[in-house]
Amino acid sequence: MPPSARLPVRPQPTPLRLLRLEGLALLAASTLLFLHLGGAWGLLLLGFLADLSFVAYLAGPRVGAATYNLLHSTPLPLAAAVLGYVFQADAALFGGLILLAHIGLDRACGYGLKYPDAFGHTHLS
Repeated sequence: MPPSARLPVRPQPTPLRLLRLEGLALLAASTLLFLHLGGAWGLLLLGFLADLSFVAYLAGPRVGAATYNLLHSTPLPLAAAVLGYVFQADAALFGGLILLAHIGLDRACGYGLKYPDAFGHTHLS
């Protein structure tokens, strides 16, 4: 069979698309769990407080990236949510879920963890 007669190859998802889809899944799961447990929609806006970490860039790109990454990676809010659930500490539970939803939104929109060399250099760029 000549090459021109072959069926077109279906493009495979790129790692970047998969990471953004993963962010969307994190946003959906944490938001639904937050609401299922009785959280109020308006409280989800508190997640944007994590973006105040940009102020740390005034101390330089290394400090800014470290601060941003601390508040925009999943281990701390996930631990807070789990411990909040286990010990019935609603502030930790809801705070962790809110921050996880914010992280998921950022990832779904293509905003990634920062490298210390430049603000726009992220793990999703």
